[in-house]
Order: sequence, then structure tokens, then C-alpha cells
Amino acid sequence: MKYVLVTGGVVSGLGKGVTASSIGVVLKGCGLRVTSIKIDPYLNTDAGTMSPFEHGEVFVLDDGGEVDLDLGNYERFLDVTLTRENNITTGKIYQSVIDKERRGDYLGKTVQVVPHITDAIKNWIVSVSLIPVDGKDGPADVCVIELGGTVGDIESMPFIEALRQLSFTVGQDNFCLIHVSLIPVLGVVGEQKTKPTQHSVRELRALGLTPHLLACRSAQPLLENTKEKLSQFCHVPNQNAHVAISKQLNFLSIATHPDLHEWTERAETYDNLTNSVKIAMVGKYIGLQDSYLSVLKALLHACIACSLKPSVEWIAASDLEDESAKLTPQAHAAAWETLRSSACVLVPGGFGDRGVQGMILAAKYARENDVPYLGICLGMQISVIEFARSVLGLERANSAEFDPDTPDPVVIFMPEGSRTHMGNTMRLGSRRTLFQTPDCIASKLYQNSAYVDERHRHRFEVNPDLIGKLEEAGLRFVGKDETGKRMEILELPTHPYYVGVQFHPEFKSRPGRPSALFLGLILAAIGQLEASLSKLPNGN
Repeated sequence: MKYVLVTGGVVSGLGKGVTASSIGVVLKGCGLRVTSIKIDPYLNTDAGTMSPFEHGEVFVLDDGGEVDLDLGNYERFLDVTLTRENNITTGKIYQSVIDKERRGDYLGKTVQVVPHITDAIKNWIVSVSLIPVDGKDGPADVCVIELGGTVGDIESMPFIEALRQLSFTVGQDNFCLIHVSLIPVLGVVGEQKTKPTQHSVRELRALGLTPHLLACRSAQPLLENTKEKLSQFCHVPNQNAHVAISKQLNFLSIATHPDLHEWTERAETYDNLTNSVKIAMVGKYIGLQDSYLSVLKALLHACIACSLKPSVEWIAASDLEDESAKLTPQAHAAAWETLRSSACVLVPGGFGDRGVQGMILAAKYARENDVPYLGICLGMQISVIEFARSVLGLERANSAEFDPDTPDPVVIFMPEGSRTHMGNTMRLGSRRTLFQTPDCIASKLYQNSAYVDERHRHRFEVNPDLIGKLEEAGLRFVGKDETGKRMEILELPTHPYYVGVQFHPEFKSRPGRPSALFLGLILAAIGQLEASLSKLPNGN
């Protein structure tokens, strides 16, 4: 196994995840099979209980793993299906070592960071790197490892030491280190400073690791003399990343020029697009847009497929509420103006009751005015609550999550869930949805399949006892789980595009292969859905 390690220096947030993903794409374009591992030095076991405001989106894998959003980048860039074990955290490592100690596996020895923690890290990396993630048999050729945080962080030290040991164990022909660093631009003349990167590389060397390449981020393209100075003082070659990596890893038969024509064409197509579509994103975490990263990517994929640029209009759900008209009238008026001027409405997932009334108002507006609507997870539950209130006349209809005493709980807590523990206790991962009728929009968008497998992350579900009343009033549940008791997809037949899904279709959207339901939303927004559905196999 060949390993490419990506580390970061100077400051956080430089884009190590996109860098690691891009390296994987280039190596894949050279004909190599690639897998990825993300190391997060925090003590949490996984990302499942972390606030979207603090950590961004929680990405969900097929096996139910709640992981760092960078694994979403890896899956989208490389078109692979990763496992929860591809995300290593300090919490996972220490938990595994403590479990072994409690079992007596260490035979009475004093358990220490070196060698027990570092050995656990190395063994985890080696074993996970052998898991095929591209649907083919056998291990990949290269494993790209991203170390989260910044070199020098105290949390990263055990991982740095373990990776130093790994580089020595596998040998220099099987280990390549790429350091992502910042080149600040100072002063009126825009002088590019290399000293922060030099110091960062020096610190990395002091810890026993020497970078073979630098990935430099800057506000301006690097000048030639800046590159030469970095190359000289940091002892790294200049440019041609895939050639430098292949030489370091001794890939003698690697392609001289990586096949990146699909990515190049896609980028050129996007750059030349002139028309856009206005999408109202009504959410509660809009202060940090990474909270909806996969949703944004899915919208991008769908829009490019329709030769459009996405114009996402962020609306804080609470700004739509009546109370906002009293407290912040300008924000309230602006939110409603944005909603009314948008071509479609999307209400993504979320937890807690903040902004829920605003989401209900957005769903009501879209339903009553024939505006294309897509509700995801909470967004689906919101549409059911709104329908029960407005159409069935159940004024206090609500989710038990927001009002435990509601006389009409249209959304209830799932019986298999836990009320005492939050971590890994939801309905998670890939689950099958069976289409109940072949003439529904969702089934047609999924190429008239009998079922679809999508990823889930929720604790609450539509109350099965009220399905009869809801359907009698016109709401149609066109997708259910294999038991027939859990509602997965709803539609409003009298509406151009009013779709709610309990799962998260954004997690499986890919560049060049957009999510069916996001594509349907954009097609409906530009008035081309019916024509597009008629062109599908067996389309009506």
C-alpha cells in the first residue's frame, strides 16, 4: 500500500479536505485506485453529537457512520463509498485501547501513548486502507490520509508520532507527505511572505516528518521567485504534483498526463454558464453555510445538469415568523421578499424547534402558490405539520419533538430510538424505500425503479396512525419502508412539484450524476419537469 499524507500548517481552514480530494482525483486520473482516510484529533467518538454551527455538516455514510464533512468531499470527488472506519478520531482510538486494557489484552503492562496509542493508530490506518471502496475486489493502490487540525496542535501529537513511525515502517517509496500552508500577502505592493510556511515545515521536521510537496494557498497566484524560495528553503520540487508524487511513491508505470477531461469539461461548462435559477434555502443554520454543504453541492450538480448556475438565497427560518415582524421588521420583510421572488423552495434537515414556524410558513406559501418545494428530513415533517393544520384543520398539529403535549402529534418519536443517549442512536445509514405507485414524480425521477436506497439520519417519523386522514385530504405517501409503516416520500398530486423525503438524497449526489430529487426541483423551477419526465424510459 502506498500512502499520501496531507497535513496543514500556519492556520486552519486552508482546504486540506479539498486538497486531499483533488490529489485523489489526479491519482485516479492516472489510472490508480484510491481510498481515503480522515483523521480528526478531537475526543468525540464521531461527529454525530456536534453542533452544525461549530463543526459544519454531519455527513452520513451507507453504514450509518456520522462523520466529518470532508468524507463527503472524498465520496463526491472519487465516486467511492466509504465506511465509518475511514474517519479516525482520538475518541475512537482511545476507546479501543481502553477496551483492550479492560479485557486484559496488554497482559498487565502499563498502557501508554507510545507504543499503545500509536500502535492502535497505525494498525487502524493499515487495516482500513485495505478495505475496497470503489466496488472492485482487492485493496486500492493509494490511500490518501488527511490529518485534521494544524501542525503543532497538542491534540495531533499522537497522530504525528504514529504517522512518523508508519512512514519508517512502510519505507520511503511508499510514503509521500504533502503539507498545505498559507502564503500571506502583505502591504500595498502585495508582498508574498514565505516565512510562516518555512517555520511550519521546520516544526514538522522537528517532529520527524519531512514534506515532499507543498500545497500553498494565497490570495494571489504565487510569483516565480516565491515558488523558488519555498522550493529552496523547504527542499521540495516545483510544480507537476502528479509527477512528484509518482516519483516519490515509485510508480514507474503511472500515466504521464492524468485523464481529467470530465472534470475539465465540467469546469469549463460551469464557467461559461450565464443563466441562473433562484433557490430559497429556508434553514436554521445559515450562519455557517458548511452546515448544508452536501445540499449546496447537490444543488450545484443539478443546476449544471440543467445548464444553470445556482443562485442560493439564504433565508433564516425565524425571520419569516410573525414574531420577527415585531422584533426585526426589516429582516422579516426582506425574508418574505426573497421567498416570493425565488423560483423554488428547499427546507433542509435540522433539529430543535427554533425557526420551525417560519419553515411551516414557507411550506404553506409553496403549497398554496404552486412553487416547487423540496423538504428533506425535517423539511418533510414540516410539510406534514403544515398540511394537517391548514387542510385538515388541526390547528395544534405538531411534532412531538417541538410540542410533547400536542393533541394531534402528526410526527412522533421512533420507538427504537433512545431518549437518554444522543450518539449513534438515530435511524442512520442506507435504508430501502419502496415506491407505492409507479405514476408518482419521485418514481419517474428515479428511472421508474421499484425501490431506491438512500441515507437516513432522524429520530422522529410521520405518525402512521394519521396516514389515512392525510391521504384522504389529498396528501399522497408514494414511498414507504419495507414494513410499509414508515413514510419515506410524500407528494401533492395537484402541485407541480411538492415533494418531501425522510431521507437525505444530498449525500449520494455526485458531479455529473446529480440526485434525482434535486434535479426534479430545478427542472420544476424552470418549467421543464414534465417535458423531461416524458423522455425517461417508460415515461408518460
